[in-house]
Amino acid sequence: MHDKVDVKLGNRSYSIHIGTDLLKSAGDFILPLLRRKKVAIITDSNIAALHLNDLKQSLLSYDIDISILTLPPGERTKSWEYIEKTVEWLLAEHIERDDVIIAFGGGVIGDLVGFAASILRRGVRFVQIPTSLLAQVDSSVGGKTGINSLNGKNLIGAFNQPQMVLIDINLLDTLSARDFLAGYGEVMKYGLLGDCDFFEWLEDNALDMAKGNTEKRIYAVKRSCEMKADIVSQDEQEKGQRALLNLGHTFCHALETATGLSDRLLHGEGVGIGCALAFETSMRLGLCPQETPSRVRAHLTKMGMKVSLSDIPGTLPNSEELIRLMKQDKKAVDGKIAFIMAKEIGNAFILPDIDLDIVKNVLNDALI
Repeated sequence: MHDKVDVKLGNRSYSIHIGTDLLKSAGDFILPLLRRKKVAIITDSNIAALHLNDLKQSLLSYDIDISILTLPPGERTKSWEYIEKTVEWLLAEHIERDDVIIAFGGGVIGDLVGFAASILRRGVRFVQIPTSLLAQVDSSVGGKTGINSLNGKNLIGAFNQPQMVLIDINLLDTLSARDFLAGYGEVMKYGLLGDCDFFEWLEDNALDMAKGNTEKRIYAVKRSCEMKADIVSQDEQEKGQRALLNLGHTFCHALETATGLSDRLLHGEGVGIGCALAFETSMRLGLCPQETPSRVRAHLTKMGMKVSLSDIPGTLPNSEELIRLMKQDKKAVDGKIAFIMAKEIGNAFILPDIDLDIVKNVLNDALI
């Protein structure tokens, strides 16, 4: 038995399958998608060592021909260098438009492979098998794919929906505590942006999730996917409410760029800090109650996560430079940054123009 969430996009609709031990039966899910028994798997060296054999054995049990490309782990793999390497490898392996590419990894692999699939032969089908919590609840769902630029994160890419997302909760057991909590930043975000009841459930249950409770992990992943699927189904290409999914991300992406897309700050850690900053900014703009930012920070602290800029190791740029980096945000229109603000936990909205002096003051206070 497993749970299923549908992303409803007309003839590009697909299902997210969520359960335990699904990797060992991956062939059952992938075989019906194949026009011929051939797939290309793209993964990273960490995931290959831990989980690749289970995926291979499941596919080989159906006599499926497998080609495998293993890339280095880490955010810097989302680059022109590795998109070129990936596409040239796929062409050398004679992957055709009707074949299936499997993105087997975390957010970096999913984003890179999805983008490669979008440009290879003007579009080759692909499947997401996300292995990190962050990828399971966020990056594998919704069709955002891409790579990073010297000017900022995720600035080069395409909307490209997968054929299917296969989520095996057991894969989370091999995550480090830091990687799990980084992914949890995205889980928390869903409650903060649109479901106060879910956030309250997380306040009571997230520590059990972090300690390995499988039932609670399944519930949190499913609820996160349901919320994202609902928003994506209504606004696939981020013309409106899909931007709500970027709560905390305007701050986060600037911080990631400022830290050189390095291990100083993982994406989900930046999302957590960014959400805290977004609620603090909302409060100073008079949009949400004074006690709400404290509640967000208290939950981050309870989870043992990074809470503020002072928790990021090393030196950060000043507020002016951070705001300059924010202006590369993909939601910017006519040079103005659209921020996701909140009226309360579970009630976020898009603020198309903001008083940057307030943002600057929030950053200055956080940098002390």
